[in-house]
Amino acid sequence: MPHLATYVGLLHHSERTLAEALRTVGEGHAAEADVYHVCDTLAKMSEEHVRRLEPVVRRYGEQRHGDDVEEPERLYADGLGEVRKGPVGLLRDLQDLHVLATLVQTTWTAVAQAAQGVRDRELLELAHTSQAETGRQLSWLTTRLKAAAPQALIVAP
Repeated sequence: MPHLATYVGLLHHSERTLAEALRTVGEGHAAEADVYHVCDTLAKMSEEHVRRLEPVVRRYGEQRHGDDVEEPERLYADGLGEVRKGPVGLLRDLQDLHVLATLVQTTWTAVAQAAQGVRDRELLELAHTSQAETGRQLSWLTTRLKAAAPQALIVAP
């Protein structure tokens, strides 16, 4: 199961990165009250996923970015160092979060399949629960992106 450790590591890192990025965007766009509060709630979801992944990391290990892992490192997520300003900045930041959350979602899908293969019910349950919550994160990001787009792309500054 050498590659399961690769994906556990990718998942662990990506969930942490998503939580940090959600907090960065929420705080950076705090003038948008819904963005601030919802990003905080969504960050807590990812932080809980990280916490619940700890026993999985102990059980299977985790191969991290740069540990001679060729394929998944192409998908390595750096997160957001800082937010962009204004309506177009919010739109771009929401897009970045969506891309990162999609990476998390598809990684949970792959790990869920592996959990079935190794008959790890605990990991499978965690994967299904986390996939559903990541789906809620993606749903909000899509909805908020749709709301931000007209303001950012049509209205003159």
